[in-house]
Amino acid sequence: MTLLDVRDLVVEYPGGGFRRPPFRALKGVSIDVRPGETVGLVGESGSGKSTLGRAVLGLAPIVSGSVTFDGMDISRLSRGARRNLASEMQVVFQDPYSSLNPSMQIEQILAEPLVARGVRGRDARERVRELLDRVGLPDASRTRLAREFSGGQRQRIAIARALALEPRLIVCDEPVSALDLSTQARVLDLFIEIQQLTGVAYLFISHDLAVVRHISHRVAVMYRGEIVESGDGDEVTSQPQHPYTQRLLLAAPVPDPAEQQRRRAERRALTVSTAIEENAA
Repeated sequence: MTLLDVRDLVVEYPGGGFRRPPFRALKGVSIDVRPGETVGLVGESGSGKSTLGRAVLGLAPIVSGSVTFDGMDISRLSRGARRNLASEMQVVFQDPYSSLNPSMQIEQILAEPLVARGVRGRDARERVRELLDRVGLPDASRTRLAREFSGGQRQRIAIARALALEPRLIVCDEPVSALDLSTQARVLDLFIEIQQLTGVAYLFISHDLAVVRHISHRVAVMYRGEIVESGDGDEVTSQPQHPYTQRLLLAAPVPDPAEQQRRRAERRALTVSTAIEENAA
């Protein structure tokens, strides 16, 4: 069974200049996510991975292809219909500092989507307590302002907000890239724990292959608007076949300076060989 099914998706943005042609950000991309599964979408900046996430959320101009959620084509839904889909599909953004109103109490932030769905009063307060407990924050957090929390804590709050309506899919767009390494690990473990408890599926977008390897069941690698490699997470990250995936793997930091230098040299060689092949083509 497939929960999210993206087929032959093409996304273009206007050229922006005199006689400048449109920029094709996605070139016939296909990907799917099953219930309770994490699919990692990895690529460097400009590869098209965040554009794919935006297209799934209805925030990018789709030229052709389809986005199907639970059997329903959502490629070109109206704003009203898209709002009705919010209980099924949510998003966690990259920057925990800009995704929450710093002057609002946490209880207000978490209750907002609940109130919009008619959950109020004692039921809303109880649900807020459940959400805070689920992401490992104390009940006393309810009355504090968002600006009083650290980056890792804010991202936990953002995750709690995304979980408020019990969605079946969460699009995670670089959700740990703004955090330090130790906080990244804790937040990634939180994503895994929540999935085990709730069965929620993730489309997990990241530029970091090591992060994607940690959390994903399957991995898709994007390069210049196309998926160049995909498959089981362990296989793609341990035995990459495409030169671009190999470059991403070599870019991951390691504690040994000599090994890091060797990887850097190997990555440069791969970059040069890839560029030569592309120019020849």
